[in-house]
Amino acid sequence: MKYIALFLMLFAGCAWSQVEIKDPWIRATAPGQNTAAGYMTIRNKSAQSERLVGGSSEAAAKVQTHVSVKDGDIIRMREVKGYDIPAKGSFELKPNGSHLMLVDLKRPLKEGEKVPVVLKFEKAGEVEVEFQVAPLGGSGPGHAGH
Repeated sequence: MKYIALFLMLFAGCAWSQVEIKDPWIRATAPGQNTAAGYMTIRNKSAQSERLVGGSSEAAAKVQTHVSVKDGDIIRMREVKGYDIPAKGSFELKPNGSHLMLVDLKRPLKEGEKVPVVLKFEKAGEVEVEFQVAPLGGSGPGHAGH
């Protein structure tokens, strides 16, 4: 029985290492704002395609996968069932494009803090990520020292 547990732990570690998250960030929110968008680049190191299907966070009631779609002169957001990440490829979540939507925030998000989010992938399972909170109206995390 302990060999099965050891195998499962090793397998879970291998699956997790196949997905790499780069530069996860969220904009700070204004008082009373109940949603926030999260951005990052997901790198799939596996020879098989992967799919991000959702997530969860203690900071919000729900974490959904969304896209921004231009409708005439207006950009609208809509929920989608997930994002496909190609084998040995990457997928970028960015402003005015694909993004995570944290819905029903439990409190405002302040610049400089970190927000833990658990990403849910079809094959890799759950991956814990800390999103850096960028300034309100900011265009991404600071890159000091890079």
